[in-house]
Amino acid sequence: MDKLKGCNKFLESSKPYFAMISLQFGYAGMNIITKVSLNHGMSHYVLVVYRHAFATAVMAPFAFVFERKKQPKITFPVFMQIFVLALLGPVIDQNFYYAGLKLTSPTFSCAMSNMLPAMTFVMAVIFRMEKIDVKRVKCQAKIIGTAVTVAGAMLMTLYKGPLVEMMWPHVHPRPSATSGGSGSATSDKDWLLGSILLIIATLAWASLFVLQTKALETYRNHQLSLTSLVCFVGTLQAIAVTFVMEHRSGVWKVGWDMNLLAAAYAGVVTSGISYYVQGLVIKKRGPVFATAFSPLMMIIVAIMGSFILAEKIYLGGVLGAVLIVIGLYSVLWGKHKEKQEEEMLNQLEILPEVVKGVQENGNHVVAGASKNDLGDNIKMNGVELQKAEANKLSAVVITMPMKAPQMMPKE
Repeated sequence: MDKLKGCNKFLESSKPYFAMISLQFGYAGMNIITKVSLNHGMSHYVLVVYRHAFATAVMAPFAFVFERKKQPKITFPVFMQIFVLALLGPVIDQNFYYAGLKLTSPTFSCAMSNMLPAMTFVMAVIFRMEKIDVKRVKCQAKIIGTAVTVAGAMLMTLYKGPLVEMMWPHVHPRPSATSGGSGSATSDKDWLLGSILLIIATLAWASLFVLQTKALETYRNHQLSLTSLVCFVGTLQAIAVTFVMEHRSGVWKVGWDMNLLAAAYAGVVTSGISYYVQGLVIKKRGPVFATAFSPLMMIIVAIMGSFILAEKIYLGGVLGAVLIVIGLYSVLWGKHKEKQEEEMLNQLEILPEVVKGVQENGNHVVAGASKNDLGDNIKMNGVELQKAEANKLSAVVITMPMKAPQMMPKE
């Protein structure tokens, strides 16, 4: 029975990890398919429209069936949250990302997107969702990680370097399907512009994560509805942007080809399903945790891009990606330590009530540490953190009521 409970507990705690790992495979496939579609001449503005139209068509029926009861009222502040989420995600993030992807390569684009945790941390600090104490090790790790991540992005942007040979032979696809960033046609100027576009897209994505945390307070039990609304409003916004940027009616034509597959795959998998799963993970583990697995996507795309697109990888991209990943996990380590401290403090909140209840029952002796003392102990790391937990338990055990000693009668 204990083994079964332990197994169930492990599976329950592992759900966020399995969800985010699965999403990385979905994102990797989207990058490869979208790159092929863009190289076939599809407008990225139209692709964004069709992508979120597919996402709305898929997610809305599920939202209506499972979440039609007790829907939150769409007040003006709630509508503005949805409007800005749609503007940041479907319009700004996706259009800039696709434009940068077209000018660079799938692996390079995925590596740049690893800046997301650092940017999310910066945005959270700006909106006072994160507190900074430079004397604490966890805060130092997040600040240093952010700086290293920015340095890696600058290195990838400003230094291309020599070609890096892969260990396995390339598959030679048709020229129309090869990566635009792998041939000599892509100039250094285009590479620089693509890098800047990808940085802007990542900044918009980080803002989306922060604002989505706020929106989930209203749609805590209606994530499907929030996803459907964001995709629907984003579709309308993307249509307006496309009419402004594209003046040829032929760009809207899509046949039974790679362009349709790219729009449907991106809409169903990486807009519909990913928005919903991402919202669940954010609600349970926070926005920074949800960005922890992006290096896995980069590895998958590098392997798939080398086989499918004959993509060439340059030294500057490899070195920059290594720096970005180091900075990424530095930020995440600091966030992990912060979460440990928060959980410990939440457990300690019941300690004063226990002591108070014991005091009301009779005379006693309180040994051990107070809540404030234990809160200070939480700042310690490793073994000392475990000692603080042990002290807390001993304090509760020792604060048991004791009978007053009986006075001996005078002779």
